Amino acid sequence: MHFLHRSTFFSLTMVILLITSFLVASDWKLNPGMFNPSGVPSLTFSQPRFADMDADGDMDLILGSTVDKPMYLSNTGTATSPQFTFIEDIFSSVSALDVEMGVCYDIDADGDLDLIGGGFNGIQLYLNTGNAVAAIFTKSPDYFIGISASRNPIIDMGDIDNDGDLDMVVGFSEDGAVKVYTNSGTNSAASFLDSSVQTIGDVGLYAYPVFCDPDNDGDLDILCGRDGYNFNYYKNTGSNTNPNWNLNTTVFSGLGADTYFNSPAMVDINGDGKEDLIYGNYTGPLNYYRNSGTTSTPAWTVNTTLFGGVIDVGGASTPFFIDKDGDGDLDMITGTQMGDIKSYLNNGTATAPSFSNVNTHGNLKHSIYSFVSLAEANGDDSWDALVGDLSGNIYYHVGSGTGFVPASSALTISNVGDWSSPRFIDMDHDGDQDIAVGNGDGYLIYFENLGSASQPLWTEVYNYFDSLNVGYNCVPAFADLDFDGDYDLLAGGGYRKPHFYENVDGNWVEDTMMVEGIETKQNASPAFADLDGDGDQDLILGNYDGYFDYYENLREVVAVKPLTALPNDFALNSYPNPFNPNTAISFYLSTMSDIELNIYDVTGKKVQTIVSGMHSSGQHTFNFTAPETMSTSIYFCRLMVNGVMADTKKITLLK
Repeated sequence: MHFLHRSTFFSLTMVILLITSFLVASDWKLNPGMFNPSGVPSLTFSQPRFADMDADGDMDLILGSTVDKPMYLSNTGTATSPQFTFIEDIFSSVSALDVEMGVCYDIDADGDLDLIGGGFNGIQLYLNTGNAVAAIFTKSPDYFIGISASRNPIIDMGDIDNDGDLDMVVGFSEDGAVKVYTNSGTNSAASFLDSSVQTIGDVGLYAYPVFCDPDNDGDLDILCGRDGYNFNYYKNTGSNTNPNWNLNTTVFSGLGADTYFNSPAMVDINGDGKEDLIYGNYTGPLNYYRNSGTTSTPAWTVNTTLFGGVIDVGGASTPFFIDKDGDGDLDMITGTQMGDIKSYLNNGTATAPSFSNVNTHGNLKHSIYSFVSLAEANGDDSWDALVGDLSGNIYYHVGSGTGFVPASSALTISNVGDWSSPRFIDMDHDGDQDIAVGNGDGYLIYFENLGSASQPLWTEVYNYFDSLNVGYNCVPAFADLDFDGDYDLLAGGGYRKPHFYENVDGNWVEDTMMVEGIETKQNASPAFADLDGDGDQDLILGNYDGYFDYYENLREVVAVKPLTALPNDFALNSYPNPFNPNTAISFYLSTMSDIELNIYDVTGKKVQTIVSGMHSSGQHTFNFTAPETMSTSIYFCRLMVNGVMADTKKITLLK
């Protein structure tokens, strides 16, 4: 392979800049509604449970998972029309080793709800030492010392024998056993012993049981999820004082058939007097089936509004944004843990996106942990694709209009190490697509297109990124955040926080303040896109769990003024603005200067050069006519004077 040293292409001359408007961490605002309209997060191995934690008469959500301790979301709606919102962490004193999933009951009969849960350390109790409205949880060690529950048990409580105290059902992770423990103590001092246990069934592995009464006959049945699809329902054919549970295959038949590790909750979520079914699963999004039957004969109708809308690809989301369907707004395409390439079309607008899954590109799949980038790379006006994956190979596919066709002969890139993350990027602004690749070792590799916009020839430029290393699993994203005419770098990695490097005259300078307060889950995968249509680049982070975090860019970066001897009154203007299709762009030069006037889109890609070359002092005006290929959007007119960026003007095309 032919190597070119970066000094062949870049001068080491530094230009000292005074930045008058630049992003800091406080200018990024986490907006969970973009990819999750319900506000309920998608957590791996999600386990929803419900209780009235603030004594206001409606059911709040306790969301367990393998991510951390349970998350509390308050019902900010009503008992008949719920809406769940994260307001405070009432479980801040709870250890994730003690409780991954928990339920809240008044186990000591003092009028408030306590937390009983399971985790790595078995079954644990956190007593509520606050009150019914404002809970404070304090660990009560060895409360369940009489039970050999081992690791990660799943618990629910209810009075199975109508004696006024709480009994307990436990699902076991190691063998899938479902066991019921009768309380041999009292309603204020419970006692659970291995000698007072009844085995109800065995679901295989990882039993997730809850007490319920879907037939409203006054006794407690048991619904159980498991390591597998569907549910096991044990109907109480005895009574509320002498239970007898038997497997019933009809009441919940067909539910949970397309998800696994289903963890159910049965709760009257809409206040109609009937228990509804809400369950989590391995991938994270919650499923809601309303009981549309009668109080004694349940029937199930799916509801996709309460918890619906969350976009979760199941694992290892790696987003990339482009106007794939040419309708003027940005769509999303992403890799996944299983290697599928999925596209989500924007059915909203350029300023208010709404994404829906419309396609899985089977011919782009190669191996697991895929990464995808699209661009028009060969001059045929269709999107071409780069795909990386766990193998470390890079696959180039040419767009065929209806799909993608492998074109390995046009690509000279061999294996770059595992977890390859290739990104199309016109790094040198010469009108063709170059390639930047992250890899599993945490490094970045750059391949310049030494061919053309229609016949690419990619060749490695040695040490282009100064041997930058983010630790492991490097994923690059580029945007001109300071509007100085070059691309800056945000690199995700195996850790939660991305790394930001400003491009200072071809040298990559890390700025830790830029990403202060920005983080996601493991394996951060960043992408830039103007999703709110305000002209600046917002940040979207994929992660190992498979969902997306959206950080809105609150302040537009519009000016970088050099401290060199440039004219100080350019007065760059455009009229009319907004325009369609013509606008007059004017500026003033105090001395004869070498100028270049360019139009860029919101991704930083050059659309057109209006004029370049030497021009005399005085006022200058140039007419710009938007080509047919330009869609309704915000663009930037940038004036370069004597090789230095002098001014930028935001212009808006309205067709």
